[in-house]
Amino acid sequence: MPRKGPKGPKGSNFIEFYKNRRHPENLCTCHPNLRSLQCLYLQCLKFGVQTTIPIPQNCCNKHAVLSSAQSSINEGKVMKKQPRNHVNRTPSESDGAPAQPTGAGSGGFVTETFEYDGGRQVTVYAPPDPPEAIVFAGDGQGISKWGRLLEKADVPPTMIVGVHGLTDETLRLHEYSPGFEPERFAAHETFFVEDVRRWTESRFGVALPTERTALFGVSAGGELALALGLRHPHVYGAVLCASPGAGYKPPGVMPSPLPRTYLVAGTQEPFFLGNARRWADALRDADADVVMKERAGSHGGAFWGGEFPLMVAWAFGR
Repeated sequence: MPRKGPKGPKGSNFIEFYKNRRHPENLCTCHPNLRSLQCLYLQCLKFGVQTTIPIPQNCCNKHAVLSSAQSSINEGKVMKKQPRNHVNRTPSESDGAPAQPTGAGSGGFVTETFEYDGGRQVTVYAPPDPPEAIVFAGDGQGISKWGRLLEKADVPPTMIVGVHGLTDETLRLHEYSPGFEPERFAAHETFFVEDVRRWTESRFGVALPTERTALFGVSAGGELALALGLRHPHVYGAVLCASPGAGYKPPGVMPSPLPRTYLVAGTQEPFFLGNARRWADALRDADADVVMKERAGSHGGAFWGGEFPLMVAWAFGR
């Protein structure tokens, strides 16, 4: 079962945590375990916000913020109605990625398993500062790790929620592209758009507006980002799509409104470059806000990872 935390960034005492860690005069001087509020925040993310460093009795008078935060955390234990695909085991480390920060200024990772499709994992990258933006992505077992790239870029603190993809390429395409197996696509769409998003809000206390929420995908995952973006423009304000496949093509009549869209493909992958150009032309014809980049590169993670911080910067600025 997912453990509940503070309602959201606004009013959450985790925001105060971050503010105070920049002002050492507000930190406890007699209890060293309370000196790093950043680490406390990330520890809460890893183990669930019900797990915190206890506040010692008869300590110095600088625990007001922490005491308030503890009360907020305790109140957060009251459970709401559970999502359809609830978590069925505790967090674990994801593909060898550290679940705790590896040093100052590093974010953390949380992986949990849902009941959907017999057990589907979701890996979340939590930035070292309160998230100002959030990116949802397919193929999350790899893409969530790209949060480390954002730490070195001039972008707002951005959370990545990565829904793991299937290793069977045929089944993966059926989930990501609506034209193959509509029922399977619809089931995955509900899980991705409704269940994972609702879980993210309750688990991490992050509920950001549409203009601070984006979809990201590469290759077939780019098709998923385009499909969900066009279907849910009031949820996702931007689509970040790299090297899209051709299974999902631009519809003859575009819906309205349309999300802002950033497309990129490499000059050494002509098939995918052609797909990206086709989408850029169709979206421009529908008066959408579109960026189309052609870079020197080929189909693969090195190319996409290099572009990812640029896409996030375009979507959310600084």
